[in-house]
Amino acid sequence: MDFISGETLYIDKPLEWTSFDVVKRVRGVLLHRLHRKKMKVGHAGTLDPLATGVMIVVTGRSTKLIESLQAGVKEYVATIQLGATTPSYDLETEVDATYPTEHITCEAVEAVLPRFRGRIEQVPPSFSACKVDGHRAYKMARKGHEVELKPKVLVIDEIEVEEFDPERMTLRLRIVCSKGTYIRALARDIGQALDSGGHLIALRRTRVGDVRVEDCLSVDQAVELIRTTDIEMPDEE
Repeated sequence: MDFISGETLYIDKPLEWTSFDVVKRVRGVLLHRLHRKKMKVGHAGTLDPLATGVMIVVTGRSTKLIESLQAGVKEYVATIQLGATTPSYDLETEVDATYPTEHITCEAVEAVLPRFRGRIEQVPPSFSACKVDGHRAYKMARKGHEVELKPKVLVIDEIEVEEFDPERMTLRLRIVCSKGTYIRALARDIGQALDSGGHLIALRRTRVGDVRVEDCLSVDQAVELIRTTDIEMPDEE
């Protein structure tokens, strides 16, 4: 393998790791193996710490491909807790409000999902990396500032129910969508469409383009690959 000219690794990001944590781990092992002080390592498509699944890590000259790689259609399996909201729309923050759920049935869910198929507008979460007046929205939100973000146009190709639990009031969905879709915001919007509330409690990215989670290495497997595979070593500087 030639990590300097450029290689692509498909990694199943672990829970509670940031995308940067994965990149940092891969870069650290590569630098040690290649006896270098620096090299380019990046990723195509950020995953939140509370999400798992497909993450594309690129090295060397392949970092130039990041934009095209992250433009691929993405597939997720998302679990939504209905009847409650959080400021971040996921488990990063505490529940701030609860709502009635007695009226929510699987039929009611199926009735609102068509609203979220096709070309739609979505307001990104306040707790996101979007910029407002040059500042990251999540930094402002964490300081308690009001954050107003403009809606963005995106495409949801498929959205379907995998499981609805009326006792726990949880909803698991399979979603195929375009780049830039915030699944946390989708949880918020589905809760509102059901005349209730909702927030994301689990998220797994199962596909990016043609790469499926079944094709991915664990972080440990990626590290072992780098440590043991034949590597084209750079010329001595």
